[in-house]
Amino acid sequence: MKSWEEEQLHALLGMQSDEEVFESVRRVSRAMGFEYCAYGIQMPVPVSRPAILMYNNYSDDWQRCYRERGYLGVDPTVRHGLTSTLPVVWDDALFASAPEFWEDARSHGLQFGWAQASRDRTGAVGMLTLARSGERLSDSELEVNAARMSWLTQYAHVAMSKVLVARHVPESTVVLTAREREVLRWTAEGKTAGEIAQILSMSERTVNFHVNNIIQKFGASNKTQAAVKAAALGMLG
Repeated sequence: MKSWEEEQLHALLGMQSDEEVFESVRRVSRAMGFEYCAYGIQMPVPVSRPAILMYNNYSDDWQRCYRERGYLGVDPTVRHGLTSTLPVVWDDALFASAPEFWEDARSHGLQFGWAQASRDRTGAVGMLTLARSGERLSDSELEVNAARMSWLTQYAHVAMSKVLVARHVPESTVVLTAREREVLRWTAEGKTAGEIAQILSMSERTVNFHVNNIIQKFGASNKTQAAVKAAALGMLG
């Protein structure tokens, strides 16, 4: 018999739409005792203004309040998720820096919650939040469900990223040759075409040929932007 994890993994990774993935995640979170579920993903590029997509089953009033008051920029769980993949349980200490946000959240029924971020090879950052209006998360509950909650976080992100990153970040589908990747790595290190030619034992003309191909593939305005995109997308490793 397949384990719970194997069954859910198979279901999530076989889904072709973001709505379908989120609905499956919502059902699993509901089975674990959470009436609310939210998933957000930040795209890896453009670096200066990455797109952020959010899915949740919060009330319309709370979604409107969150949007109109710009809470995405002050939400302590989001700040935590952008710097750490460790799970965090909601408490007064976590929200001490945003008391108005915390008061508004609780007034909309979001009393108790848990959140964890996840990252993948493309550089996309996702965060899953599980919340409810009643009954605090006890230590015994977390002991029983923590592994499944973390597992759900990871695979929800894998499934969502598979669907969304290629759609919103076309550069993520770029395929570099081995030589292009070498040239781009040295470009990212600040080397000139002449220096790269010496390092890789090729002509400067050949280096520039590869650089121009790379720029076209990434739809970049110059080699610096191409290198930044490739690094953000995890293509230089």
